[in-house]
Formats: sequence, structure tokens, C-alpha cells
Amino acid sequence: MSKLLDQSYEAVMARKGEIMRKAIGIDYAVFEFGKLGFDYEGMMGSVAYSLEETSRIQRATGVGNTPLLELRQLTDLARRVAPQGKGARIFVKDEAANPSGSFKARRAALSVYEAKKRGYAGVIAATSGNYGAAVASQAAMLGIPCLIVQEAFDSRGQGQPEIIEKSRACEAYGAEVLQLSVGPELFYIFLQLLEETGFFNASLYTPFGIAGVETLGYELVEQTRQLTGKDPDAVVITHAGGGNVTGTARGLEKAGCSAQIIGASIDLKGLHMASDQAFNRKSFTTGHTGFGIPFAVWPDRSDVPRNAARPLRYLDRYITVTQGDAFYITEALAQLEGLERGPAGNTSLAAAFALAQEMGEDEVIVVQETEYTGAGKHPQAQLTFAKENGIEVRRGDPRESIPGKSIIIPTHPAQIQIKDIELDHIRLSYLKNVVGEIPYASLLEKDREYLAAETRWSQARIQTALNVKKESTQ
Repeated sequence: MSKLLDQSYEAVMARKGEIMRKAIGIDYAVFEFGKLGFDYEGMMGSVAYSLEETSRIQRATGVGNTPLLELRQLTDLARRVAPQGKGARIFVKDEAANPSGSFKARRAALSVYEAKKRGYAGVIAATSGNYGAAVASQAAMLGIPCLIVQEAFDSRGQGQPEIIEKSRACEAYGAEVLQLSVGPELFYIFLQLLEETGFFNASLYTPFGIAGVETLGYELVEQTRQLTGKDPDAVVITHAGGGNVTGTARGLEKAGCSAQIIGASIDLKGLHMASDQAFNRKSFTTGHTGFGIPFAVWPDRSDVPRNAARPLRYLDRYITVTQGDAFYITEALAQLEGLERGPAGNTSLAAAFALAQEMGEDEVIVVQETEYTGAGKHPQAQLTFAKENGIEVRRGDPRESIPGKSIIIPTHPAQIQIKDIELDHIRLSYLKNVVGEIPYASLLEKDREYLAAETRWSQARIQTALNVKKESTQ
């Protein structure tokens, strides 16, 4: 039927609302109100499963209930370079134990289950990485077709080893993989495929995807209590599109835990995530500021009308580490703890290693995920590819590295440091994007309450910030 419709870019984009309604089964308009707000909790509660139901669905396919491991050797190393009395105990939730090797199996399990239950012909996901493998794995288990649309190459036809490895994993699980070059055509082609196939949109950003991660946060708290007799003092979460932060934080809340929520990204300032030129000049394909900041300041840039990932509702702190820091901690994890794990989780581990040195020895910091490693994910493959693309790779002070030009790997663990990103600046950018030219005084009370929940600012502070911003741009 779709072949009879106008397939021009303008026509397909004009139909995106209807295409999404059919592909997800959610009428997002039901939850919208006022001039800009929407009922976030209402959306989550209307379509997401309870925590108990989610856990049952996940465990039916071997997802979840992953171990929480204490990293005693890394803790000892952190204490050696920390001030006297500092050096929190470091734990890691080993999500590599999931069937597809990452926490994203939790997101995929619920989405694929929903597609199967509602009789969709198959599932489709647009992703560059681990989520595609997770969807493909779950689809194989439930016996339904899977199509993965992946940005894999730049305009020269070159692809990151990590991305090619993820393509291999998707195909190994039986999925059909459509590889594209980086650029704006991804969403257009994705919409065309949704319309043509009638498949379920197993988006990362639906309530199903976020609810799937809630079990991770809940398990993490329960296991920390069992192992230490207390709640974690801080939980470090690799931050990209925001779903990891959002789902984990919601799970922590449901467990009655008030740990500090810290997002961590690789600092890739200046390398835009959708730039063909920058595509192969970064050695981390997720968990970097190219995703973390754009999705925080404008979450609804995603492939669904209303993104269920809302990181600013939950983040207490947002920090960055360098590519060199993460490569160093990857080797340290393998050689000191006997755990060879992939790049994304080691972003938050590098951050946790530095953060632990700020905390007391009686405190507990938990790294919320690991992921599997493989030929293309290994540091050697990524660093070799970086060199081939003109990136300088050397040992030294990682603070001297320049994203897209150099990767400097520490010579000593004390050189691993964190850099804070000012969350209030991100909140202000978010407000500017959402409110636009709408006068704050014209907003309904529900609109104002919505903005307050989104930013964790008072209404008075929001009004002051918007007025100051308006004056500064005149």
C-alpha cells in the first residue's frame, strides 16, 4: 500500500505522526496539554508494565539478574592515589552477562515481547550499536523477523571497527541489517520501512525501552544492600541518549534509594554525532557528549514524538572523561580484575575511578553497567583505526588530548580525572528549545509544572532564567 503513496521526503515526513502511531500503538497526543507540556508519568503508566511484570518477561529470555561485582583491585589502586581516608569501594553491575552482552537486552526484551503479543509482523530498530544486537537476539528467541537500520559508514565507505562488529552481531542473531552512511536520511528511510513492513518500532525511546531498564536500577540497589548492608552512595551511569540514566534512576527510586545519580560521557566536544567528517574521528560510538548533550537539551529529537528518556529529571551531576582515560581503565579492568569488557561501560568506570577518590573509604560507588567486548570493540582495533584516520595516539597527560585530533592515554592512574559539565547551562538550553518564543506568562499552570519537573527548577527560577536569557539575546 505504501508504494502507492508519495515517497518524497516531504510527503513521508508529513506522515510521520500516523506512521508512528501504527508502528508503536501509542497516541502521544492523548498525553499532550497546554502549549508545550505532556503527561510524562501518565504516558509511562499507561503503556509500561509493572516492575514485577517486566522482570518476569525479561527472565523468560535470560535477561536480568546479572551479578554485582566488587572491584577490589581497582578500589585499592584508587586508594593508593587518593588523599588519606579517601577511596570509596567500587562495584560494577556486570550487564555483559545478558544474552546479547549489554544492558540493552533489558530494553529490547520488553519491546519485542510487546510486538509479539500484539501480533506485529516483526520488529525494526534504528541503531548504530548494542541495541540492534539486543533486539535481534530477543526477536530470535521469540521467533519473529527483525530488521536493523544502522548508520555504519562515512561517505568514503569507511566504518568504525566497533560499528562493524555490532553489524556482525545483529546478523549473527538472524537480523537483516540495512547499512547506511551517516546523515539525515536515516530517519526518512526508517519511516519508509516502518510504513512498508508494518513492523513494530522497537525504539530505544518508547516507555517500553525505559521501563526495561528500571529493573537494572532496582536489582542494583537490592544487591548492594545484600553485599554491603547499605544503599549505594553514588551510581555512575554512562550517558548517551538518556534512556540509561532515566531507566536506572527510576529503578533506584522504586527501590527507595536516594543515591546520587551521576551521568558520565566521553568528552568529544566539537565532534557532531551526525557529521560525516567527524564520524570516524571519534573512537567511541556511544556514551559521548555528541549524544549526551544534544539529547539532554532537546530529548524529543528522537524517533518517537515524545521521548520517554528525560535525563534532566534525574541527573544530579554530569561529568566527562577522555577517550584515553577509558582506554586505560579498559586495560586496568582486564589486568587487575580479570574482566575484559567493552568500551561503553568503561566510560562510567573511568569516571567512577576518579570519583571514588573524592569519597570516603566507607562509601560505595556503583558502576551501573558493563558490556561485552569483541574484535571490533577492543582498544587495539579502535586505536589502530584512529591512527589510520590521522589521529595522534600516544601516552602522556590525557588533559592535553583534542577530540578528533589526538588520543592521549595516561601514563599513571592518578592522571585519570573528571570534568564537570554545568547542568544548569544544559537546563537553560533545554528551556530555550522547548519554550522558544512563547511568553512564559502565557503558559498554563500545568505547562509551568511540567517545565519544573523537567528541569528540577522552581517556577520562579525558570521565569527568571527565561527573562534573563531573553534580555541577553536582544
